[in-house]
This record gives sequence, structure tokens and C-alpha cells, in this order.
Amino acid sequence: MPLSEHEQRLLEQIERALVDDDPKFASTVRTGDRRQKARRKLQLGILLVVVGLAGLIGGVAVPSVPLGVVGFLLMFGGVALGVLNYKAATGAIEAAPAPGAGPRPDSRSSTKAGKGRRQPLKDRLEERFRRRYDQ
Repeated sequence: MPLSEHEQRLLEQIERALVDDDPKFASTVRTGDRRQKARRKLQLGILLVVVGLAGLIGGVAVPSVPLGVVGFLLMFGGVALGVLNYKAATGAIEAAPAPGAGPRPDSRSSTKAGKGRRQPLKDRLEERFRRRYDQ
């Protein structure tokens, strides 16, 4: 649904006020898509893993401990970079509920998964086991 003219004018006024008030913050917000930056870091992490793996294999092929260590460190750094940027790059959301947002996973009065949220596999298996044991 597009914005009305009045809403567009209000949005432009807010933007101008933001630029006047804090130009550094406004330029930071305006210049980048966080997902795109995170995707670049994720791609760099994958590249580091590949180069590190090649270095590790090269260190084994040519008996060179320093080359193997450097390859391992590159792989480790690439994996760390990828793990730290995975959620931001893919837009994945966390499946864990907020604290106090519902019944505890270990409570016996757990509800069925019909409310839009699925129970974790462990909880479903425990509930199935309890039902079989109670019969």
C-alpha cells in the first residue's frame, strides 16, 4: 500500500531533521544494506575456508608444519566469520521464544503445535514417549 502525499511529506521532514541533527548517523543508515555487507563477509569466510583447506592439504602433501598451521588458522577464521554473519546474511530468525513468552519446554502441560509455532523435536519425542508409557 503506497504512502499518501501527507505521509510522504512527513517522512521527508523527519529525514531532513535527522540529517540536520546527526549527519554521520544519517549517512551510515542511508549508505548500506546490512544484509549485503553480511553476505560479503559470509562469502569471504567461505573463500577463507577453501584457501585454508588448500593450505592444510598442501602442508600435508609437502611436509611443512607451518603451511599446515597457516591453512588451519585460515580455515578457522573463515568458519568463524561465516558463523558470525550467517543470520544477518540470510535473514534467518531465531526459533527460541523470548523469556516468559510461553510455557517452559519441560512443563508437562505443553500445548500442541497448532498455534503457528512448532515444538522442538526433542519435546515432541518426549511427549510421545510419555503417552506410550501412560497407556
